[in-house]
Amino acid sequence: MGCFTFVKVVMVVFNLLICLAGMCLAAVGIWVTVNKDSFIRILPPFTDEFMSHVNVGIFSITIGAVMTLLGLLGCCGAQKESKCLLIMFFSIILIICIAEVAAAIVVLVYSSYTEIILRSWAIPGLKEQYGKDQILTDLWNSTMTTLQCCGFSNYTDFSGSYYYKRNGALYPPTCCAGPELFPCDEDNANFSSVVGCFKQIVKVTQRNVDIVGGVAAGVTAIELAAMGVSMYLYCYLDKKAT
Repeated sequence: MGCFTFVKVVMVVFNLLICLAGMCLAAVGIWVTVNKDSFIRILPPFTDEFMSHVNVGIFSITIGAVMTLLGLLGCCGAQKESKCLLIMFFSIILIICIAEVAAAIVVLVYSSYTEIILRSWAIPGLKEQYGKDQILTDLWNSTMTTLQCCGFSNYTDFSGSYYYKRNGALYPPTCCAGPELFPCDEDNANFSSVVGCFKQIVKVTQRNVDIVGGVAAGVTAIELAAMGVSMYLYCYLDKKAT
């Protein structure tokens, strides 16, 4: 088996796997969209309320469709030895890589402003909509229960809020550590010193930064390999045509 034939077979098999994975992901997305309740029941408690308000179905269908399209382009391009399909495959992967690099640069450049941006969004929501807007309330309750945190910075985010006034100057139960400190008034909340959710999210992110970095590096390596293989096949066919 020559080098070209070997690379061609690898390209076909690899893209068939991508195509199958994309179709499976799209099928899951359709399942979530059509019968969301049965899908949510198999997930951990944190996602029970969160998933009901996030359109995971559409997201899964979109990503699955893109993966299926890429798989078909790469597979057909290699199998039929089509330079047009191969260059389309290469171009799409290149665009995805550029978008990923641009997103990473934006995150790095504006990481110092992340807390300021999130605070300007979160605090008004806690003050005015928590306890009034059911979707926002459920999302915050899920987050605070799962991460064992209170508010964005701490319990003071709820001081003077709609929830605070409506519940007789009380804070959400998660702001007090332990049932012995109920009712969760200002003294008990202050004594509990439950940290804010932003600090907890940062801790979780830092704890899993190696995993995230490893996954990102793996995805990048696969994308570069796919680009290299498709370009090799394209150049070989172009040379063969001349």
